[in-house]
Amino acid sequence: MQVKNVKCAAIGLGGRGSSMLAEFVSIPGIEVVAVCDKYEDRAKNGVKIVEEKAGNTPDMYLNYKELLERKDISAVICCTTWITHSKIAVDAMRAGKDVAIEVGGAASVEECWQLVRASEETGKFCMMLENCCYDRNELALFNMCRQGVFGEIVHMQGGYQHDLRDEILCGKEARHGRLVNFINRNGELYPTHQLGPISKIMGINRGNRILSLVSMSSKARGLHQGLLTYMPDHELIDTIFEQGDIVTTMLKCAHGETIMLIHDCSTPRPYSRNYRIQGTKGIYMEDNQSIYIDEVSSIHEWEDFAPYREEYEHPLWKQYAKDGIHAGGHGGMDYLVLCAFAEALQTGKKPPIDVYDTVTWMSITCLSEQSVALGSTPVAVPDFTNGMWIDREPFERGKYCLEEVCHEFFE
Repeated sequence: MQVKNVKCAAIGLGGRGSSMLAEFVSIPGIEVVAVCDKYEDRAKNGVKIVEEKAGNTPDMYLNYKELLERKDISAVICCTTWITHSKIAVDAMRAGKDVAIEVGGAASVEECWQLVRASEETGKFCMMLENCCYDRNELALFNMCRQGVFGEIVHMQGGYQHDLRDEILCGKEARHGRLVNFINRNGELYPTHQLGPISKIMGINRGNRILSLVSMSSKARGLHQGLLTYMPDHELIDTIFEQGDIVTTMLKCAHGETIMLIHDCSTPRPYSRNYRIQGTKGIYMEDNQSIYIDEVSSIHEWEDFAPYREEYEHPLWKQYAKDGIHAGGHGGMDYLVLCAFAEALQTGKKPPIDVYDTVTWMSITCLSEQSVALGSTPVAVPDFTNGMWIDREPFERGKYCLEEVCHEFFE
């Protein structure tokens, strides 16, 4: 089967953007003909990546609006900072391009509505590149949920627990966007890594929705202590950081399920996404990679998750292994989420993560900021589907589908 060739562009070529570009150009049929970053050295590095990985020399831009004027470009991947990628995505759709944006929370609800309006009015899609939806564990657990192993899901939790003190505190030197956010904001700044997989299991925007949230933030001490311990002469030593070390957010869903998210990036700890699935027949806990299934597990004793993952391996990962693990970023899930985006471009199908998913997950950031600022007051979560979540059009079936496991697309 011949793969359709699609001419694409990449905007935002910092550390994350560069790694995603290297993965993207390796996908058959994807031709990156232009790269852009406001920093010339990063833009030049983007050119070098494409030359080395794909063999062609893309045009280089320092102003993304000039790139968007090109009629030959069908799609854009945007990996700029949290507070810029939505505007660029809106401009890209208005310029007639499908777009994928890197993860990050929204600064305002209006920003989310602008993305929805641009997609609906232009017919172009906006897909969040939420790689965790394609992680090996997450897809196996998705398969288990769809097969009813955990029974009816009543509660899920997750988060982003990642010691990023060095990345945050060296943000000026590294030209990284996290620093200014941690100085000025206080809320669930990075909600999507686990909310993405949770939402797909719970049918958010397809028969279910998030109604409201409550957020609570701890004191902010971790970054200052990090400076005292490791960089006592740093210019940030007297900086006041608004972002609390631990932000806990509770979400309530239309059919009674609850979700808990935790944001923790400024305290010393091992990495964890704190994933937990709890249903009427069992529970999964990420941190000890353990599982308990009623009437299967020895009573009140945890089991190792590994045999369950092998038994319920998602066919996408089975095929991935059979074809020869590409590896790449984050164990392969970066490549898979980009493949999902590429397939939508090449086939004309709707993406497995659409604009309604994208903005729902992003909106948790600005809404959590409101809740924290108001003393942990409950805040309503908008229905970005305008009621369509009750009776959505059928989803696109395929290898990368995140609504069901579509076995018919695998050998």
